[in-house]
Amino acid sequence: MARSSLIVMVLMSMLAIPATGEELSDEDQVRAAILDYVEGIYLVQPERIERSVSPELTKVGYSYRDGNYREIPMSYERLVNLAKNYNADGEIDPETAPKEVVVFEAMDKTASGKLVAQWGIDLFHLVKEDGRWKILHVLWQSPPSRVTGGAD
Repeated sequence: MARSSLIVMVLMSMLAIPATGEELSDEDQVRAAILDYVEGIYLVQPERIERSVSPELTKVGYSYRDGNYREIPMSYERLVNLAKNYNADGEIDPETAPKEVVVFEAMDKTASGKLVAQWGIDLFHLVKEDGRWKILHVLWQSPPSRVTGGAD
């Protein structure tokens, strides 16, 4: 029984990996960059942020607290540090935490996408640099369900 389960798991994992020489589509590469971003934070793996985010990052977020939005700018360095600490206590289960990725469009040089994560909704602009997709701009906000009563 255990041997057959192992064989099934190996075969399933082989299906998820492109055959040698087969390249992922730009859309799949964009999705992978966004997943590196969110999983780098959830799994406390800052090297995934370094791999998927441009050092030229521009990131700003809007956190809703006490009836108001607070603007939170973030640099590349601060994002890398956030990934080192955000889930260091293991309070968020990376297996069940939200990480819904939508790729709106992937062209030959630029792309856009969206992530629904534990902290809110991130909107992305990505750029292809040296054949690799990098997150260049992020705009995020707290989940809309946290907002009560028509805040601007």
